[in-house]
Amino acid sequence: MLISGTGPDEAGGVTQPVLSVRNLTTSFKVGDEWRPVVRDVSFDIAPRETVAIVGESGSGKSVTSLSIMRLLQKNSSRIEGSVKLAGRELLTLPDEQMRQVRGNDISMIFQEPMTSLNPIFPIGKQIAEALTVHKDISKAEARAEVIRLLEKVRIPNAGNRFDEYPHQFSGGMRQRVMIAMALASKPKLLIADEPTTALDVTIQGQILDLIKTLQEEDGMSVLFITHDIGVVAEVASRTIVMFRGEAVETGRTEDIFHHGRHPYTRALLSAVPRLGSMVQRALPQRFALIDVKTGEQQIQIDVTDTVAKRKTPILQVKDLTTRFDIHTGLFGRKTGAVHAVEKVSFDLFEGETLSLVGESGCGKSTTGRSITRLVTPTSGDVMIDGHDVMRLDKQALRTMRRSIQMVFQDPYASLNPRMSIGSAVMEPYLEHDLGSRKQAREKAADLLEKVGLSVDMMRRFPHEFSGGQRQRIAIARALMLDPKVIVADEAVSALDVSIKAQVCNLLLDLQQSLKLAYLFISHDMAVVECVSHRVAVMYLGEIVEIGPRAAVFENPQHPYTKKLMAAVPIPDPARRGLKRNMSTDEIRSPIRPVDYVPPARHYRQVSEGHLVQVN
Repeated sequence: MLISGTGPDEAGGVTQPVLSVRNLTTSFKVGDEWRPVVRDVSFDIAPRETVAIVGESGSGKSVTSLSIMRLLQKNSSRIEGSVKLAGRELLTLPDEQMRQVRGNDISMIFQEPMTSLNPIFPIGKQIAEALTVHKDISKAEARAEVIRLLEKVRIPNAGNRFDEYPHQFSGGMRQRVMIAMALASKPKLLIADEPTTALDVTIQGQILDLIKTLQEEDGMSVLFITHDIGVVAEVASRTIVMFRGEAVETGRTEDIFHHGRHPYTRALLSAVPRLGSMVQRALPQRFALIDVKTGEQQIQIDVTDTVAKRKTPILQVKDLTTRFDIHTGLFGRKTGAVHAVEKVSFDLFEGETLSLVGESGCGKSTTGRSITRLVTPTSGDVMIDGHDVMRLDKQALRTMRRSIQMVFQDPYASLNPRMSIGSAVMEPYLEHDLGSRKQAREKAADLLEKVGLSVDMMRRFPHEFSGGQRQRIAIARALMLDPKVIVADEAVSALDVSIKAQVCNLLLDLQQSLKLAYLFISHDMAVVECVSHRVAVMYLGEIVEIGPRAAVFENPQHPYTKKLMAAVPIPDPARRGLKRNMSTDEIRSPIRPVDYVPPARHYRQVSEGHLVQVN
């Protein structure tokens, strides 16, 4: 299937595409045979045009971009077809000439900038290297050009940050550094491979605005690869939908969104949570699911009310404060503190979901860890199912943790790679001496089935599962102790659309059957709107707005809440020309001097249960 990007030029002729891909087929060697993972993909990208490739993990979209760049290992991959850049065939170019094409004519931005930047070299030196490799310029000229590029990608105080290292930049600023590096040689084509997936919603909005602006200024073409439908709508004039290695639908973005023909396209669009979709809905809503074999949408069932009508909360948090001391100098003198959580208060009832939302660094994960005493709070009161968390000794703390469990963002990092998943799920039950090994195995088998996995998977190891399956395993393990509260810390943030929908639906099903209470920590506002009963917005360690989900989303009061909601990509192609003109400032530092005394905070009641900070 061909998607064409050619069109008439100003003189009335037909413009030559910047990139022309024909019948691209990429195979990987498995044993003695070659298995194709991308099959017969064809498309063009015209000058100054943005084309998006959208699909989920395993669809072949990233392999397509790596094939274009010829970055796959030669001995284990085979690329067939044709890839032409401005009429020049790339697949048959000698290695040295292809190396000159990369960076000079085509540049690529990867998903995780920290793995693309060398941690032991200053960022200025790394960008300058991209210039000196391809151009004959002096160090002074390279430095001046790098500072100009850093200013171009809106990095404040660029001259002074030239000599800083990657770890001194936030995630959003590191991604800006990668964009500056990619633009160093003024390429004809920029390939952006999931450049905003791991970023907070406001930082994502800034990066999308930046790419649009730079494209207008430099006239380059963009191949944008993502699984986020909202991002596609905002950046791409044409879209390629990939499913299981094939381009199943191609066309103008407006046509794809409004008149998608392939079942997978329609299912993908319907599975995306949309901000504002919960207006006049009192209860959380299940997500539409995609059948991974057919690509079609599965049936959605409504959620019933699970919040227990009782006066005593299962979790009570009052004036929770967590600070981390900073020691400097030869004698380790205390010179300040990170005010990670500052006087946070809320209640959580049985069967209820309270979402904590905010950008990275706002203190929401530290709040979850403080409640479970994974980090030690500085002050405040925490009551969990009758346990006074702040005053528990070591043994009592172990007992308390049976009532509250955590599900972390990266399940692979929280599962022991040397332990079978059956053993991993059984371990909490055995460690707390709740029964025999046989009873543990029976309960683990039952829970694995409950989270949608089969009993015969218990002997497998974590690396044999997909990301969504590993998250299901982590949820099953958390349920082994029959907790009353689960802290889900960015539990679905890194997952594809359909996997995210499956895990969210699973959490809602378990809440309904087991009357679980969730503290749902996330920066994804659209997901939060669908799964929450109440929402608390955090900024610089403080809750600035809290209330029922409908009240916060339909009538936001605090400027920061409004900023978060304005940054959410909306899957509407009509918004493609929109720029949010968002501030490029990083979130303010929570580091305070030793003698700092936090000001008293006051809240105004907007409606029943809806409070907003007024100073």
